[in-house]
Amino acid sequence: MRSSVPASLPESLALPGHSPMPMRLHGDKRAAAGRVVLHLHGGAFTGGDLDSGECLAQLLADAGALVVSIGYPLAPEHPFPQAVEAGYAALEWLHQKRARIAGPKAQVFLAGEEAGGNLAAGIALVARDRAGPPVAGLILVTPMLDPCTASASQREALGSEVQCRFSTGWSQYLRNPRDAEHPYAVPAYAQRLAGLPPTLVLAGEDDPMRDEAMAFARRLEQAEVAVRTALIPATGWPESLETTAQACPCAAVVQGEFTRFLAAPVPQPS
Repeated sequence: MRSSVPASLPESLALPGHSPMPMRLHGDKRAAAGRVVLHLHGGAFTGGDLDSGECLAQLLADAGALVVSIGYPLAPEHPFPQAVEAGYAALEWLHQKRARIAGPKAQVFLAGEEAGGNLAAGIALVARDRAGPPVAGLILVTPMLDPCTASASQREALGSEVQCRFSTGWSQYLRNPRDAEHPYAVPAYAQRLAGLPPTLVLAGEDDPMRDEAMAFARRLEQAEVAVRTALIPATGWPESLETTAQACPCAAVVQGEFTRFLAAPVPQPS
């Protein structure tokens, strides 16, 4: 159930040093059991909005979370690191307001699909490095992690198409080649991943980002981060996640993965 933003919450989030970000609340506080998710939509860094992110946000809400979706600043007008910094500011804000929004002792999760998955991972790294708000779990769905866009799954999905929306998005998001070396811009290339929260990585078997998602999950495991992964068949991701007219064809499976993870995130290894 999508809810309108209550009178006690703004319809846009205006934080110091950042342009106002549209905000939308999904879910029921009574059913969320103290779980609140900061959600970042897809769109290859240059597009997307709260409407295109509706499918995933609603699946998270149906899985038992209160979901706060934000419309972060887009490239090329707002290149790296603006979206990451705006998202981190939103995480700080949500952590401060979590008790009022989701109840006492509420836990804050980060989630994103496609480019939003990249941003969610980058924000989690920022929170770790700045000793910021604790993140209970990280949910990455078909995350857009590799600016080279040359994996086997990319070639399988796109064929001979070289200049796709993903490569274009990367070129407009990164200001210069050196940005690709920054861990907050390209978390998959980060030299240190230890200390990230328990993570759920979902990709589709037919997903262009399948290989980079699974490679990132393996790197997290090597860094002793608790990881749960799943390959979902016949998803049509990421395009099917942006279609609001009909349900994602794999909605039931994905919602089940979300429900299990939100109910009991994989514990960190001792």
